[in-house]
Amino acid sequence: MKRVVGLTGGLASGKSTVGRWLAEAGFTVVDADRVVAELYAPGGAGAAAVRELFGEKVLNERGGVDHPRLAEVVFSDPGALKRLEGAIHPLVRERFREVARTSEGVVVLEATLLVEAGYVPDLDLVVSVESAPDEQLRRAVARGMGETPARARLKAQGDGEVRRQGAHRILRNDGTLEDLRRQVEGLVAEVVAGTATGVLRCAD
Repeated sequence: MKRVVGLTGGLASGKSTVGRWLAEAGFTVVDADRVVAELYAPGGAGAAAVRELFGEKVLNERGGVDHPRLAEVVFSDPGALKRLEGAIHPLVRERFREVARTSEGVVVLEATLLVEAGYVPDLDLVVSVESAPDEQLRRAVARGMGETPARARLKAQGDGEVRRQGAHRILRNDGTLEDLRRQVEGLVAEVVAGTATGVLRCAD
């Protein structure tokens, strides 16, 4: 039986690592960031929407979205960010629904603002990967992001309370990768068992 799972978490929380492990377990994983990258490519519906909202200044010479320029605009202006999300999230949601309709087994949507953007009604289970904000900042900087833009990104994502309240299962990533891996293995076993019986057992 097909099951649809949402995977979320803030900047540098470990969400992408969990998504990779779920893919290795045989789940179909749709990364919202990759979907957005496709939408932002020259000729994409996302690029057209961004141009309509913010003009040519946030596009590159080929007509695709210039990510750093767009980030400068939206992460310093909550109103601009909200307008962008209102235009892009419906496009991502439709792409995910297309994949879910044509895939078998467990389909996972990996998205940072999954709860906040209203995806929950489309999902059987919501999993959030959580880390302490200081650790998220440290990891983001270690990966090459400047401290100032990392802090701006974390601030734009909020304190995560809405995300946590909307999740059926929280995976803590404040320890080692082995600790996180064990949690993911338990989650996979639960989802597979739920798929086999037609019931997903969600735990805190």
